[in-house]
Amino acid sequence: MLIKRAEIVIEALPYIQQFHGRAMVIKYGGSAMHDPQLKEAVLRDIVLLKYVGMNPVVVHGGGPDINEELKRKKIQIEFVEGLRKTTAEVMEVVERVLGEKINQEIVHLIKKNGGKAKGFCGKYGRVIRAKKKFGRTQDGREVDLGFTGQVTGVRYRYLQHWLKRDDIPVLAPVGVGRHGQVFNINADSAAAAVAGFLKADKLILLTDVRGVLDQEKTLISKIDRSKVNKLIAQGVITGGMIPKVECGLQALKHGVKSVHIINGKIPHALLLEIFTNHGIGTMVEK
Repeated sequence: MLIKRAEIVIEALPYIQQFHGRAMVIKYGGSAMHDPQLKEAVLRDIVLLKYVGMNPVVVHGGGPDINEELKRKKIQIEFVEGLRKTTAEVMEVVERVLGEKINQEIVHLIKKNGGKAKGFCGKYGRVIRAKKKFGRTQDGREVDLGFTGQVTGVRYRYLQHWLKRDDIPVLAPVGVGRHGQVFNINADSAAAAVAGFLKADKLILLTDVRGVLDQEKTLISKIDRSKVNKLIAQGVITGGMIPKVECGLQALKHGVKSVHIINGKIPHALLLEIFTNHGIGTMVEK
């Protein structure tokens, strides 16, 4: 048993050496955010990544918490042509829940586990710059989605400043427009944009599924960009996995070396994906 443990450490060594000092963006969401034991384990693993010389940056979601608060306040979610709209009333809840609750809790847990962390949300730090995002109906018409936004820029040098101070930046997916207005941004899209601007080695998406599956529902451990597009066209990649892999492809296009889609419900999934030869999810490369 002790020898086996030593072998695991030795297997990790080349990866620790390869990614020493390199940035990796972790999109933290799904069950890993809501199960107390998983939450503690994931953030402890992120602290470990920092201690072995890597530079993790966390971008978190928060949809279930936002929906719960909207329900508590009896605020109706509006849809325009089937597309979800972020009204001013909803945006206020989004900013408060993401910034004052979730972001601060993640920062607290990182510090509790021996790390240093710096939280950012919306106007605080203005790390993510954004503009209004318009939706498009099936017949091609453009629709106003309120305060739903898309990333236009990231203050990556500011993030690098905190990384050099040995902090783990923790970003809520709230962007700021040219005139100070705040926008609600999809967390996967925000993480992909941050990874692209940082030219991160890795973008890791924590999900509730194993990764990308083939026609036989078998996990694909490694795949390239052209094969991803082919599987989408063939209807093999469907549903909620499509926007995730599309975010990953955008990250690759902007200089990220690899994108990893892993099941955050598996204990220590991050470490298994980064430090073992076969990984645990799907790695997408150019």
